[in-house]
Amino acid sequence: MNEAVNPPTIQVAEKEPSKMNPVTKRLLLLLNCILFTVGSCGGPLVLRVYYLHGGASVWLNSLLQSVGWPLNLIPLAISYLHRRSKNPNTPIFYIDRPLFLAAFLAGLINGSSNYLYSYGLRRLPVSTASLILSSQLAFVALFAFILVRQKFTPYSINAIFLLTVGAGVLAMHSSNDKPKGETGKQYALGFVMAVLAALLFGLLMPLLELIFKKSKQHVTYTLVIEIQMAFLFVATIFSAIGMIASKDYKDIVEEARKFRLGKAKYCHVLVWGSVLFQLLTLGMAGVIFCGSSMLGGVMNSCFLPIVEVLAVVFFHEKFQAEKAVSLGLSLWGFLSYFYGEARANREMVKNEEPTALPPETQMTETTVPTTTTTSSPNPIANV
Repeated sequence: MNEAVNPPTIQVAEKEPSKMNPVTKRLLLLLNCILFTVGSCGGPLVLRVYYLHGGASVWLNSLLQSVGWPLNLIPLAISYLHRRSKNPNTPIFYIDRPLFLAAFLAGLINGSSNYLYSYGLRRLPVSTASLILSSQLAFVALFAFILVRQKFTPYSINAIFLLTVGAGVLAMHSSNDKPKGETGKQYALGFVMAVLAALLFGLLMPLLELIFKKSKQHVTYTLVIEIQMAFLFVATIFSAIGMIASKDYKDIVEEARKFRLGKAKYCHVLVWGSVLFQLLTLGMAGVIFCGSSMLGGVMNSCFLPIVEVLAVVFFHEKFQAEKAVSLGLSLWGFLSYFYGEARANREMVKNEEPTALPPETQMTETTVPTTTTTSSPNPIANV
């Protein structure tokens, strides 16, 4: 009888992945928050350096935002070797065909968003572009409600409203911040491109959350990295095709030669730009996996003040009154969201606390375990 029962039990244990414990999940969330912060603050600044010192290719800039996907092979190789030490038959990759097709769609969206963002950043100061892109939180909220049935509180709605109004204030006064030598039409087109990039980026986050939730596979962090690598690979192909079609690749050698910081710095900008954006997307996917797409959207907007300060310090960009108003509204929105989340968490913990039982009930509850501990803890042994 024992021989008939034990084999399926062992087989289930080998196929069913262990669930992540809360402490590990919180540490993983913290790590991805750090990656997301570094990538979101450093990436736009590096792209702006590219444009400020002679770079002009929008497609090359778009390519830099996804071409760093091979860096994912490092953690995936570590994960595979760790799994292989325990199970020699473990697969190299977990991702299956349905998940890859979903990642393919996410990659097309990501590639389009990268191009629109690169175009907008070329025409706009980095601080202005960042403030416009803060409107992505409204798009995240909209698509999160449609795709993953995100629930909203008065505080989160207030945050979304304030962030959207902040971007609107900037839009009404953006003509005063136009770079030298740029026509009003070019500036307006860059503004529209930045808004469209915010829309697509706002769609990408809830779409990834939907992929994680609807997957028929057990989603682990290793699988999250594989999905992220897959959609970045597709986005890279998208940008490479655009670069070939526009013949931008022919100008790279000449562009590097004329780059005002020198060829070596030109290569550094390209390499570090790709690394920073890889950290951004990896951190974003991890935050969505450990938290939610709304958390990712709020975090992405929270980086706005840091980018603002860094752009003014390093690029000596103007910081007019309308930017200060927009920044203040954004900070107000951030505080509103975090206060609402903290309050909701406190209420959830309070509701989950066990209520005091009458003395008779408590005695009954304590006597039950003493009667059941006489049996063997292993039901298979009894059989």
